[in-house]
Amino acid sequence: MLITRVITALLLLPIMLGAVFYFSAPLWAAFAWLVIGLALWEFTRMAGIKGWPQAGYLALSSLLAVGFWQLPMPGQASLAHALLLLALPVWLLLAPLWLVRRWPLPGGMKAMLLGWLLMFPAWLGFLAWRPDGTAASATQLLAVMGLVWVADIAAYFAGKAFGRRKLAPAISPGKSWEGVVGAVLAVAGYVWLVLQLGWLQLDLPLAGLLLLALGLTAVSVVGDLLESWFKRSAGIKDSSNLLPGHGGVYDRIDSLIAVLAVSAALQRLFA
Repeated sequence: MLITRVITALLLLPIMLGAVFYFSAPLWAAFAWLVIGLALWEFTRMAGIKGWPQAGYLALSSLLAVGFWQLPMPGQASLAHALLLLALPVWLLLAPLWLVRRWPLPGGMKAMLLGWLLMFPAWLGFLAWRPDGTAASATQLLAVMGLVWVADIAAYFAGKAFGRRKLAPAISPGKSWEGVVGAVLAVAGYVWLVLQLGWLQLDLPLAGLLLLALGLTAVSVVGDLLESWFKRSAGIKDSSNLLPGHGGVYDRIDSLIAVLAVSAALQRLFA
């Protein structure tokens, strides 16, 4: 299993990095939607949406993404701003409350609306952090994605080595508070490195960047746990089998979906 995971990661990483650094803005928007669209497809499977309703919903979602991209810039910017700001109450209030109350994953129209609330802001986050094809924009997006990867990897190994106290045993028994501490420490070191390298175009001192990064680490944990709860609610282990050794696309980007949306929304608010 570990060898399969590593091989899949080694195959996917060059594709992602190539897209981030070399795709034009329209091509990047299409590639990012492919990633988000696959996660949305997996979400519909969890919610029990099948057949023509599933196909129609996914087709409509893609048409909405194309329509957004075709909007003139003032209208596109205003709509993106509104949708990203909507992501803040979704991820800072609704998602934590969902985990505390352990609401079941809804079906039908409620699930479709929830899918849009989760996925569209994440897609806009991909676009907001990489507004053009310059190396500076690509590096900025990579820095945000790197925070999620560092937190995830550190949490995994810290949890394996020191995990004793379960974080949310009813939702994801494998996660521990020790893993969270490991993620926080690793992210703190990562932020210092990113600041030294000048990867982020943010006018923040180290203390402010650390505070922001630690908040986003908490958001990444919420994103991870929420998808875990959706799977448990649906009675499945993985969101799909698209990625050998990893499960589905949603399994791989659950934390990233939350962090992209929230970080892009905060950038809009305080830029």
